[in-house]
Amino acid sequence: MERHFDEELKNLKEKLLYMAGLAETMISDSVKALVEQKEDIIDQVYKNEDEINLLQVEIDDRTIKMIALHQPAAVDLRFLVTAIKINSELERMGDQAINICQAAKELLKQPLLKPLIDIPRMAEIAGQMVKDSLDAFVQQEPELAKSVCVRDDEVDDLKDQVFRELLTYMMSDPGTIQRAMDLILISRHLERIADHATNIGEEVIFMVQGKDIRHHITEK
Repeated sequence: MERHFDEELKNLKEKLLYMAGLAETMISDSVKALVEQKEDIIDQVYKNEDEINLLQVEIDDRTIKMIALHQPAAVDLRFLVTAIKINSELERMGDQAINICQAAKELLKQPLLKPLIDIPRMAEIAGQMVKDSLDAFVQQEPELAKSVCVRDDEVDDLKDQVFRELLTYMMSDPGTIQRAMDLILISRHLERIADHATNIGEEVIFMVQGKDIRHHITEK
């Protein structure tokens, strides 16, 4: 029975890592579609969202059955509860990538307002945060999880920088307002993705160390 449970845990980790990989790809592709002005990339993001939604249902169902059948205690129970929370965070990241695609679709109808520098950087950082948060979960590495939480500030700073820059465009030329607002929305969606990755990092720290740092990350 114990060997069977260990095998199920292994499969669960693999499913979550695969789901995280899909989320990373959706984040990257949603911004890539905008930067490269290619609407066909958006279509692939939508297909990946369908798969992420199916995975969320499958992982939740599998995890709940493992808890019910094996009645794990202590570390194993905390691991499974954390897996359920991570599953939800990954699905929400997929939703945010779809939101980016919706704004990108509108932006593709017009010339780019400005060269895109900070938004692709935000997407790069957020994607790495997603990867590292899941690696921290699987490897039970609280230090890696903490590094994810710290990087959230970098994404926040870039979002503020995007807003300030685009505000100057809107003030100088009202004709840029809609395009600028769409770019600001994209930066906010990327910020939310980084927040979801940070949530995973915080859950990993709690799972491994039993320490709740959600509202005082700098005091850890």
